[in-house]
Amino acid sequence: MALSRLSSRSNTFLKPAITAFPSSIRRHVSTDSSPITIETAVPFTSHLCESPSRSVETSSEEILAFFRDMARMRRMEIAADSLYKAKLIRGFCHLYDGQEALAVGMEAAITKKDAIITSYRDHCTFIGRGGKLVDAFSELMGRKTGCSHGKGGSMHFYKKDASFYGGHGIVGAQIPLGCGLAFAQKYNKDEAVTFALYGDGAANQGQLFEALNISALWDLPAILVCENNHYGMGTATWRSAKSPAYFKRGDYVPGLKVDGMDALAVKQACKFAKEHALKNGPIILEMDTYRYHGHSMSDPGSTYRTRDEISGVRQVRDPIERVRKLLLTHDIATEKELKDMEKEIRKEVDDAVAQAKESPIPDASELFTNMYVKDCGVESFGADRKELKVTLP
Repeated sequence: MALSRLSSRSNTFLKPAITAFPSSIRRHVSTDSSPITIETAVPFTSHLCESPSRSVETSSEEILAFFRDMARMRRMEIAADSLYKAKLIRGFCHLYDGQEALAVGMEAAITKKDAIITSYRDHCTFIGRGGKLVDAFSELMGRKTGCSHGKGGSMHFYKKDASFYGGHGIVGAQIPLGCGLAFAQKYNKDEAVTFALYGDGAANQGQLFEALNISALWDLPAILVCENNHYGMGTATWRSAKSPAYFKRGDYVPGLKVDGMDALAVKQACKFAKEHALKNGPIILEMDTYRYHGHSMSDPGSTYRTRDEISGVRQVRDPIERVRKLLLTHDIATEKELKDMEKEIRKEVDDAVAQAKESPIPDASELFTNMYVKDCGVESFGADRKELKVTLP
């Protein structure tokens, strides 16, 4: 498969610098990291700070990686939908399709020394941090080889070696924990930052403002990221927030509103926020995004919004289609090459699902590992409280 390099034809979104290479030394785009500049579709809106430049430095290699990674995340979530309906995934399951640009754009701006902590909508963040598909599916199905050894499920993915501190099931609870991670980074002089992600539904909680207050007092390198997908469960933002300008909610803390469906805009904002946080302390990023599925798999997602609204967002703002258009418009790849890539990704996901299904269920004794208290005589019974299942060692 031959991917052509960016053409030198004029385009309002590309700087002339990319025409400097003659055709005789053009390379395949998959290995071409030559810098190019693309302007974001929507300007940033700032609060108590300067806005970053709309001109984003990237490369054809990075844009293609954005497409590949987001397509993989999208396919994983579609597979998770099917597994849930087949009752191979039980309990709660919150899908991320539509919001993939946040995961890939953030990763492009930071390193694995920088920490991320998020809510229960955590599958794609785990993959973005370098997690494997088979580990994700194993965890979703409660298998021993999962990223949390089958004990966390959908809401509690974890990858400490990549500074990913989870998936948290309690709405907003990860925010003060994220500020605690930022405190540890400053205390240890790590020169790293923490991104604490939460939804618009959690944005009205008191613990957010308490954590933000102490982060501002101590100038902690904490970046609070509101993933505003416009619905907290089934409640629209206009019904739940008197002031839905979440990037201004910090009052004395700077903020930035970002087009969260544009991977390059997310990258630029996160780069800006990291530099700010290391020098000046906390900042809030409001990512304007959208989820295609309902709040969770038990929510059809169509009782509080119309199907026309969902399809309208897909047609105009879909993050994968935006990157596809960039790749095609600038001759980075052909439609056939992108289709072939999507076929490969579909097979990769299917293979990961099959492998995860073969993974064993954790032993019953695993119920009592990772507990603080030993020898306390706790007994586990069945639902009818008659049959003793296991005794805590």
